[in-house]
Amino acid sequence: MPLDFNEFQEKFSTGFRPWQRSFQFWVRAVDIYTGYKAFQLRVNFEKDVEKAEAMWERQHEHAAEKVYSMCSDMGGFFLKIAQILGKPDLAPGAWVRRLVTLCDQAPATPSNMVQLVIEKELGKSVDEMFERFDWDPIGSASIAQVHRARLKGDKNDVVVKVQHPGVQDLMMTDLQNLKAFALCIQKTDVKFDFFSVCKEMEKQIGYEFDFTREADAMDRIRTFLHSVNRKSPVKVPRVVWNAVTRRVLAMEYIDGVPILNLGDEITKRGINPDGKMAAVAKQNILKSLTLAYGQMILKSGFFHADPHPGNILICKGSEVALLDYGQVKDLPNPLRLGYANLVLAIADNDPTRASEGFRELGIDTLSLCSNEKVELFKLAQVMFDTKLPPGVKVLQPFSEDSSIKKVAVRAFPEELFSVLRTVQLLRGLSVGLGINYSCADQWRPIAEEALYLAGRLKVEDMKTRERNQRGFLRRIFWR
Repeated sequence: MPLDFNEFQEKFSTGFRPWQRSFQFWVRAVDIYTGYKAFQLRVNFEKDVEKAEAMWERQHEHAAEKVYSMCSDMGGFFLKIAQILGKPDLAPGAWVRRLVTLCDQAPATPSNMVQLVIEKELGKSVDEMFERFDWDPIGSASIAQVHRARLKGDKNDVVVKVQHPGVQDLMMTDLQNLKAFALCIQKTDVKFDFFSVCKEMEKQIGYEFDFTREADAMDRIRTFLHSVNRKSPVKVPRVVWNAVTRRVLAMEYIDGVPILNLGDEITKRGINPDGKMAAVAKQNILKSLTLAYGQMILKSGFFHADPHPGNILICKGSEVALLDYGQVKDLPNPLRLGYANLVLAIADNDPTRASEGFRELGIDTLSLCSNEKVELFKLAQVMFDTKLPPGVKVLQPFSEDSSIKKVAVRAFPEELFSVLRTVQLLRGLSVGLGINYSCADQWRPIAEEALYLAGRLKVEDMKTRERNQRGFLRRIFWR
């Protein structure tokens, strides 16, 4: 049988692409990293603090362009990296300003390919299933894109999520490269167990390619939040079960404004963005998100683990909708209760209990300073609370005087990464909304309830305003 040249070319291109992609990553990553290391040597000779800060800002702007180009050009998993790094409290300001624009900017799959995926997965033609299908996607992210449509015989619109063909192999290649880079960084620079973090990311992202799992998670969280509240603090889309497969997922359409566009929407409605009404709306938004996450993480243990701005809509009356359940986490009970204990330690400003909490959670640390307990508590706050220290507008956890440089994290439980990432994303949202608050303070009643029901906390030991047993039990059974 003669060899089909086009088929050979396609197979060769597919097989060669991961190698090409790996080469691109390492060339760009090493360039950014060595650029910073060389700059650190130069800036050490500058004794004027203001001049040194100006030099750092120029270096960050220069590196931000390179990081942006890498994430934009390579797409896929690197768009997720941009979402993580593009937070006001984690990356330098120049990085944030550049990377925040990459949310939902993945290249869209052509409509003919989308149609092929839908018809292959659902076993019917698009015309048979849908009264209307908008081929221009509402948004396109690293794994899939979403379209607005209406099923035949239905009066309400739905959203159809369709997976990009061939994206899984590329993202797994990206993760292998990132794990190797993380090993290099933690051996030479920042003493934090980034490798375990990357392994957990690999596991979580692997789940995202199965939309039936996402549908189950969405339905489970929606049911849970409705069961423990008179009214759910956030809206969760209803699954359209007759249009769900591994690569296609249909769900209820929720009308709202992306949280990144909240400022523009407030101005458009004639509301002063710096006024009292806007401040109250922002506080209500953050309150709803914080309550929902406190209940999911501490009460259930099963939670939405990807609250980046692209997954949050603001609906009428400051109601919040939480989208995209591809990344969820089911915390084992020992970790859920251990984290509840750490929440109380942070809320009570108790360094001794925080140290015990780290040990209970399996976070192995090594002191590189004389005042270990103080720095360990600061590290717990940086990692697991949203509140910024007094006078600090932007948190730089990897700066030279940060706690992570004074207390090395030698081992970090992979399963805790989703909690860590969620708290970091919530802090980023709070900074973006201009509200400095402590999620540990807000979650204290929920943490106390979890520990009480597990038999690990007595009512008389509680430190909330409702100190008596009757009030506490009322919170549990009449929530």
